[in-house]
Amino acid sequence: MNIFETIKTYWILTKPRLWLLLLYTGVAGYVMGSGGRIDIWKFLVLVLGLYFGTAGANTVTSYIDRDLDYVMERTKNRPLPRGLIRPPIKALYFGGVYAILSLILSMYLGWIPFLFMVFGLFDNIVVYSYLTKRRTYWNIILGSFSGGAPTVIGYAAATGVVDLTAILWAGLIVIWTPIHIWSLALFYRDDYRRAGVPMLPVVKSKDVAFKCIAASALILFAFSILLPFSDSRLYNPIYFIIINVMNVGILYYSIKMFFVDDDRYAWKLFKLTSPYLGVIFTLGMILSIY
Repeated sequence: MNIFETIKTYWILTKPRLWLLLLYTGVAGYVMGSGGRIDIWKFLVLVLGLYFGTAGANTVTSYIDRDLDYVMERTKNRPLPRGLIRPPIKALYFGGVYAILSLILSMYLGWIPFLFMVFGLFDNIVVYSYLTKRRTYWNIILGSFSGGAPTVIGYAAATGVVDLTAILWAGLIVIWTPIHIWSLALFYRDDYRRAGVPMLPVVKSKDVAFKCIAASALILFAFSILLPFSDSRLYNPIYFIIINVMNVGILYYSIKMFFVDDDRYAWKLFKLTSPYLGVIFTLGMILSIY
């Protein structure tokens, strides 16, 4: 491969769609915490630190999961299963360097952002990918906490504290994650079963999976409604209208799966939850500034 193909391969290896979302929630945490008063230098360090941390974690987990990705139809065209990076250990070194850079940069932001960067990396790489992904259907629940870390890092970088508002925003991501991943696993359950990944919809009956997704959707609804009572800036008709329209859609498809055993509804739920965090965090930033 030439230099441009190599850069493209490593770019894909970091799973940019995933880290862009996590980076965005971290930036939103900073904007909401600062009320739009941006310290340019700190903001740039935050963005770089979150990029290195989230992209680095994705790269390391890609290395850990490379044998699973090779088996699964959905992931077999990723760089490592295709043999685009040889030897594969290069991916681990690359991700490790990124993770170290994220820790160095997060030290500048304060001890709370640093600790949550450590926590996020550990939860995603060690707890989720290495210890639980292949062993228990609790995997995505235990691994979802890392998804909330960027928001707390951004919020704490702006405020120096972790308060109820930061916890609720992070909790929103933690609750959203199983709904998003379980609906995907329902649609691709044969793929996960072939790879031996014990996602809940794979090892439990569909009825149990439907109930868990619906229960999570209700909790997500509650978290999104609680946020304005923690942060009065969100107490706005625009927030309630937009977020409740999305919540109703998620609840509808979650409940619909109870009555109609059709994989298309799992896919629709997955697609509906995809923009959820982007929308609600964008609302949070706009209403925090104005």
